[in-house]
Amino acid sequence: MGYLATQRPYNVAFFAILMRVIYALIFTLLPGALFAQPSGVPNPPPIAAKAFVLTDFNSAQMLVSQNPNQRIEPASLTKLMTAYLTFSALKQKTLKPDQVVPVSTRAWKSEGSRMFIEPTKPVVVEDLIKGMIVQSGNDACVALAEAIAGTEEVFAQMMNREAQRLGMKNTNFMNSTGLPHPQHYTTAYDLSLLANAIIRDFPEYYPYYSLKEYRYNNITQSNRNRLLWVDPTVDGMKTGYTDNAGYCLITSARRGPRRLVSVVLGTNSESLRATESQKLVNYGFQFYDTVRLYEKGQAVSTVRVWKGSANTVKAGFPRDLFLSVPKGVSDKLKASVETQQPLLAPIAAGQQVGVLRVELDGKPYGEFPVVALEEAPLAGIFGRGWDSLRLLFK
Repeated sequence: MGYLATQRPYNVAFFAILMRVIYALIFTLLPGALFAQPSGVPNPPPIAAKAFVLTDFNSAQMLVSQNPNQRIEPASLTKLMTAYLTFSALKQKTLKPDQVVPVSTRAWKSEGSRMFIEPTKPVVVEDLIKGMIVQSGNDACVALAEAIAGTEEVFAQMMNREAQRLGMKNTNFMNSTGLPHPQHYTTAYDLSLLANAIIRDFPEYYPYYSLKEYRYNNITQSNRNRLLWVDPTVDGMKTGYTDNAGYCLITSARRGPRRLVSVVLGTNSESLRATESQKLVNYGFQFYDTVRLYEKGQAVSTVRVWKGSANTVKAGFPRDLFLSVPKGVSDKLKASVETQQPLLAPIAAGQQVGVLRVELDGKPYGEFPVVALEEAPLAGIFGRGWDSLRLLFK
């Protein structure tokens, strides 16, 4: 169901100024700055970690955080980007699950956690994926990187290019494994973007993260994510540890239609990263709701168009629009649409034509771009001329 949106036009100059201000806020303030912090929500429990972020998958809102943009060493959480590029290669069919991958000496001799691949034993891509995700095998990561990019160095360049595309502005990768390097870093917020992107972009491969154990080369290793055994609603994602990074865990849990993703970095023990993550996820489910404001393609407004073959164009959102709010207050949400006027044809489908402003209990709560749901081609010469005359007198 959608929420009633009132419509207010504004002129081109004001629209341009407004957009510049919004873009400035997005790129200079903390992520999520266009969402107001709701009042009346209890503070989260104390989390014994250097940094953490809790996000709602559907709304993409950051519900609570501590040091979200502090640079940290990602350790094996790096493997999420290695997996992202691997899943992308599978989707683009440049890599196949049953494809045999040669094991280089470099991959075989990788330091740290391993799945124990060998140069003389054939291994297929799907085995490497399970070894990377379940066993956190550094050897599996290097083998996949070489299969996709030729060398791990070129693969690291691909990782950084993908990170920038995903909006991970405070991240730099030097390898596919997460082994320490002075220029290998990220943030809790950037890792949250990456984790959510895997779930969103590759739902067909995400179930790998729920595997509790994997056996390869006659060696069975368990997934180090303890919450897979403790909480049946947890279905991923990844652990990490180095001396500098501490014990880290990214958790994804689904309860009913809602999914929350937590990033907890720099705890003091393997058990603590699990308990602190559980506390954070429980807090989000207990004190927040996720509300679908509008469905994909639902018209929230009809906007006047000048010099077009049609006089109006329907406006809405290219995907379902969700909003996270404190429990029990969704009936206090109100929305209004401010549209660019005069809006001149031609208008392309997907072109931004306004802004949806959402208030919660009378206070500003969020802003979202509204786009044209259909195109509006130019009118003929007489139609354009008539509208030009009418605009002179507006």
